Amino acid sequence: MVRIVAGEFKGRKLLVPQGRGIRPTSERARSGLFDWIGPGVQNGNVLDLYAGSGALGIEAISRGAPRAIFVEKERQALQCLRGNLKQLELRPRCEVLAGDARAQLGELKKSGDRFALILADPPYEGEEWGRLTGEIELADLLEPDGQLIVEHSARSDPGPDPAGLFLRDRKLYGETAFERYQPSA
Repeated sequence: MVRIVAGEFKGRKLLVPQGRGIRPTSERARSGLFDWIGPGVQNGNVLDLYAGSGALGIEAISRGAPRAIFVEKERQALQCLRGNLKQLELRPRCEVLAGDARAQLGELKKSGDRFALILADPPYEGEEWGRLTGEIELADLLEPDGQLIVEHSARSDPGPDPAGLFLRDRKLYGETAFERYQPSA
């Protein structure tokens, strides 16, 4: 079970997909992450990549973000995500893009969408993050003062900085690490 930590939906429970390789971000890590990000989440739209249940993006909406777009390709996770948005009556403020993150980011870039906050929680195993950052400049999707947050295992290195971004800082919460990137000046 996962609950929203703070804001408008504080304490509300979320559906979580079950199965191998599913590891929702813990309440402790989400609380620390949003305390670290600060109130800037209230100033713009959010993109939640590899959204799973949508807990990160929903947490941002709960804390004041006006709109969120969720990208997820796994069928079971999509069912939970859509169920969570319906249960919280968030559909008017949220959009779900079903499919591969790389393809969806290309479409978002073409449409000119920009985000104050991009949250990326790619699978811990495999090369998904490297493939994603090698194909598209995430900096093109960020507002000039926006932030990209990448979640990964504290035991792994997320790899080189995405093009057009620099690593501002890093936080650890148990086995979870967050890297914060911002656009290069």
